[in-house]
This record gives sequence, structure tokens and C-alpha cells, in this order.
Amino acid sequence: MSILIKPIITEKATAQGELNNCFSFEVSTKANKVEIKKAVEAAYGVSVEKVRTINVRPERRTRYTKTGIQHGKTNAVKKAFVQLAEGETIDLYSNM
Repeated sequence: MSILIKPIITEKATAQGELNNCFSFEVSTKANKVEIKKAVEAAYGVSVEKVRTINVRPERRTRYTKTGIQHGKTNAVKKAFVQLAEGETIDLYSNM
């Protein structure tokens, strides 16, 4: 099972990467900070200073249809914010 699922490329995440050298990734829900640090260092060849994680809860939705009320939810995800050492960077756009 892969620890890093995909990088998060949004306007806010791109600004953080340029200004603070902090990159965002969607990671496995069972991964811890040490595993995330090792996975980023192995995948991109950089040195990681700090890792912060957040568990995003599933969003619950209710739809009213002809057949009745439909309940559903999105998947729960875990995000990791990785602070790199000074002078190092990850080029996320070249791997796409």
C-alpha cells in the first residue's frame, strides 16, 4: 500500500509551496508522520524538516428524490503538510 496518494495542487497549496516551502499531499489514512517523512524523502530526494497532518471528515449529503430520501457521504481523507529544508523544493508539475 502506497503512503503518498497524490499531491494537492490548489491555489492555496501552490502559494504555500512558493512562499513557505511547504507542500501538501493526500496520504493514506493509516500513515503516521515518520512514514510520511520517509516516503517524501524517498520519492522526491529532498530532506524534510517538519510534517503536519490533518484528518478530513467525510461530508454527509442528503438528496430528496422520487423514490425517497437518499443518504450518502464522501470518503474520509488524510492530508499531510510537509515543510522542506531551506533551499530545497519539489517540482510537482514536471511529474504530471
